[in-house]
Amino acid sequence: MTKHPNLQVIEDFFGAYAAKDVARVREALAPDIVWRIPGHHPLAGEKRGVDEVLAFFDQLARASFQAKPIVVVADGDYVIDHHRGWSEVAGGVDMTWCLVFRFEGGRIKEVTNFAADQHKADLFFWSVYRLKPIPDRLA
Repeated sequence: MTKHPNLQVIEDFFGAYAAKDVARVREALAPDIVWRIPGHHPLAGEKRGVDEVLAFFDQLARASFQAKPIVVVADGDYVIDHHRGWSEVAGGVDMTWCLVFRFEGGRIKEVTNFAADQHKADLFFWSVYRLKPIPDRLA
């Protein structure tokens, strides 16, 4: 049986991310990608375009976040990645996450990230990414 082509893109994407190969990460992403991070924390919200997604990844690296796939499956234009994600920074977090990738033209067009425990995720990210004191946090 032949591997679904979108699974190869995901493998290449995660391999490039782990190797900090920004050029290869860019190749996997559609220029107008939308990456959704649910929650109520400093990294939450929609990231639009490759530059915003890469900036999100840079911030995520500050948390020393690691992931290990549990199952990755493809169907049509979608890939579902269920994985264990953890960090030992700022009290740590360790739980399962699910990424839903939608492809268009062989590239990752949309991603939605789901946490097994959104409240725990929010608390973790607030502990890593603290707000500056007033007045510095105000624009």
